[in-house]
Amino acid sequence: MYEDDIKNAAKHFENLLREQIDRMERIKHEGDWIDYSKLKPIIIGVAGGDGIGPYITEQTQRVLEFLLKDEIDEGKVEFRKIEGLTIENRVKHMQAVPDDVLDEIKKCHVLLKGPTTTPKKGDPWPNIESANVAIRRALDLFANVRPVKVPELGIDWVFFRENTEGAYMLGSRGVMIGNELAIDFKVITAPGAERIIRLAFDYAKKNGRKKVTVVTKANVVKKTDGLFLDIAEKVAKDYPEIEWDDWFIDIMTAKLIDPSRRSQFDVIVLPNLYGDILTDEAAQIQGGVGTAGSANIGKRYAMFEAIHGTALRMVKEGRAKYANPMSMIKAGAMMLEHLGFTDKAKKLNMAIDITNSFEKKITVTGHPDGATGEKMANYVIETLKDPNLEEKWKKYVNQ
Repeated sequence: MYEDDIKNAAKHFENLLREQIDRMERIKHEGDWIDYSKLKPIIIGVAGGDGIGPYITEQTQRVLEFLLKDEIDEGKVEFRKIEGLTIENRVKHMQAVPDDVLDEIKKCHVLLKGPTTTPKKGDPWPNIESANVAIRRALDLFANVRPVKVPELGIDWVFFRENTEGAYMLGSRGVMIGNELAIDFKVITAPGAERIIRLAFDYAKKNGRKKVTVVTKANVVKKTDGLFLDIAEKVAKDYPEIEWDDWFIDIMTAKLIDPSRRSQFDVIVLPNLYGDILTDEAAQIQGGVGTAGSANIGKRYAMFEAIHGTALRMVKEGRAKYANPMSMIKAGAMMLEHLGFTDKAKKLNMAIDITNSFEKKITVTGHPDGATGEKMANYVIETLKDPNLEEKWKKYVNQ
């Protein structure tokens, strides 16, 4: 009854294995990290995406252009608008990212990207793949980096989520046997695990962090998660000055909200699906997914974005201009740091803390009873102009 399905599934699985072996070999022979200091200009692509994306991206670009005015005037930095990364254009071409759009993205060094729609059952759009997943795969953006900081709770976490493997790697390429048996695949490779784990340990070492926590479910998912944990143990030996431990994903979700434990976590590295879940939980502790920025890092390219969705309802109700751009502005700060503009990134992070956590002179609610995104961006810019910015920030932090 199922013989043909089994034969087709076996052939499909063989093809997947060969693809993943080829990908693994490419990882083993990938080149060195790009040196942004040798580029002129550094090209920053800007893609607004869907829903509130264009609104919050525009405000973030304004903040970044203010900080980078000298570099732009001197031809060291160029902002370039990327058209066509919208659900309408993607559906028109029936591609997660249309070829011509991807070509334009590849002409840039980094991408500032607004949220994009991923259709689900019941949506008016065909079931095309996530643009995020497609971009991460096409540009080999293997590291998703998400900081979460809540000083009053003793929280200062940096998550390193593996971006190109795990449960999402082959999420749309599972098999059906008849109409009642569905099987999906999870992929972990040794070189793929090593590069994300090593990046987390490198970050800890370079930034004076004391501890790295590895999150898996290796007690149950023994092959893939077991390999990830084995690689972590090997990498940790190269960093004797960094303490490390491992936790299972289920209890880790509880410990992030445990007041007696959560302040003990520092740098956290984990496979794709677990990282997706845990970073959303962490962002909620910080104040919601609208408060968190995200970096997607590869050796050649990088993408910076908010971690929330498109909020299409806000657009339909005419409230898009009231969307909070803070998550994108935080992503912009991460981009500045990644590009080597560390002093400007530091200033922007201070301004974010003052406007978003300390002073709070204005509030964005997403409704007309709050400020517009433009007013919030103006507030950040005015704060950046303060010659006593650092002293003001230190005063608030030490209160």
